[in-house]
Amino acid sequence: MLSHFLNLEWKQYFRSAHWQKGIAIKIIMVFFALYFIVAFIGLGVGGYYILKKEFPEQDPLQLVNSYLLYAILGDLIFRYLMQKLPVMNIKPMLILPIKKSKLVHYVLGKSSVSFFNFLGLFFYVPFAVVLMIEGYNTLGVLGWLFTMILIIQSANFLNFLINKNNIALGVIVALLVGLIGLHKFDIYNVTAFGGKIFDAIYANPVYSLIGVAVLAVLYHLNFKQLFDLLYLDEAVKTKVEEAKSVDLSFADKLGDVAPFIKNDMRLIWRNKRTKTVFLMSFLFLLYGLIFFTQKTYQEMPAMLMFASLFVTGGFALNYGQFIPAWDSAHYKLLMSQSFKYRKFLESKWILMVVMTTILYFLSFPYLYFGVDTFLMITAGAIFNIGFNSLFLLYAGSFNRKRIDLNKSGFGNTQGTSATQFIIIIPIMGIPMLLFWLFNKFVGGNSGYIVVASIGVISLLCKNYAMNFIEKKYIKDKYVMINAFGKEA
Repeated sequence: MLSHFLNLEWKQYFRSAHWQKGIAIKIIMVFFALYFIVAFIGLGVGGYYILKKEFPEQDPLQLVNSYLLYAILGDLIFRYLMQKLPVMNIKPMLILPIKKSKLVHYVLGKSSVSFFNFLGLFFYVPFAVVLMIEGYNTLGVLGWLFTMILIIQSANFLNFLINKNNIALGVIVALLVGLIGLHKFDIYNVTAFGGKIFDAIYANPVYSLIGVAVLAVLYHLNFKQLFDLLYLDEAVKTKVEEAKSVDLSFADKLGDVAPFIKNDMRLIWRNKRTKTVFLMSFLFLLYGLIFFTQKTYQEMPAMLMFASLFVTGGFALNYGQFIPAWDSAHYKLLMSQSFKYRKFLESKWILMVVMTTILYFLSFPYLYFGVDTFLMITAGAIFNIGFNSLFLLYAGSFNRKRIDLNKSGFGNTQGTSATQFIIIIPIMGIPMLLFWLFNKFVGGNSGYIVVASIGVISLLCKNYAMNFIEKKYIKDKYVMINAFGKEA
């Protein structure tokens, strides 16, 4: 039966129109996957020796164990936002003499071999092998590795239980931020607490059996949840949801663009993919911590500017690159209405500017790293508001691929085309290059001033730019209507 299910899915995947259309994107995604695999393997093999060199007085395994608690919570957040739920076309199977339990076991088993579950192993397995080579207790290392595999699988099934619960996501994010805060301000040594847990597993591998019990419970809960839904009437019935209205009257102050702003806000919050983009933009606020806390990047000003752009530009960069494809499902209806195209475009621009401004104010804690760091973030924010918001609007006129707003997750390339890769060059390359040139050959604050000046100049030229962009959209109006009318 298992081989039969696999054979059916293989045929369904390679016979679909989506497979024929997206070969180039899939090849690019394969290269990205290979990059991460190689990076994780390299980190797993070299991690022990790097830690030994940087912290000669500490045990590398204990150092890794100290931060595993953060890694597990971070993995859960990443899975919630990016991982697809296990999917199988079950409806046709429900009228066949196949046990429902077999269908559920297959779907859950399929989720166990997700790329998310293998990615972490490309670090843990090589790291465990190095530990054994370096003389660590083999049984202890194997118990530790077995525990990490169990934790990865448990995170997989826990994610499916909480996937549509935004409160659960908020609790996990708050817990992660709270733990980091407790450690950062020396209120409680979280790393020592987390380290003791995993050190105990290494010292006594029997404790890894607790992970088996946790995984079994989570698997059973998932099985019960799916099994209870696996009925023909449940599969074919029309989903009816109660519409929840939100008071958006505050947007009326924006005048003619208010109706478009309201529609965009509803679209973002009511659909899975746009909501993911919105929530991810707040996680990008933490992106700078990867760069600003490392001494290596202090000698690489271009990379610091790269991080600064992402800190405040998470929403504009991720949402703006798919304008107007977010409205592709109802683009025909939208274009049949009597309104000025300029107002439609300005609503998108205002949305990106407002979100960038909010993210900028939320970035104030980066003052902890010094005035220079915050000046760089400020310059990046001005560049995002001035240049990038307008350029992303213009680039959107070349989008020709429809987007299903209810789909999201890792590997979802729907709506992606060459446009998304080309626009990275000007929106990231220009400020990085200019900052590097002026910082190296002029010095002082010249790098910040030049990047910020381009943003200010772009703002001053906004009306001229919007006129140009509007003409481009009107020119391509019917081409986009035709393209968005096709199934993705």
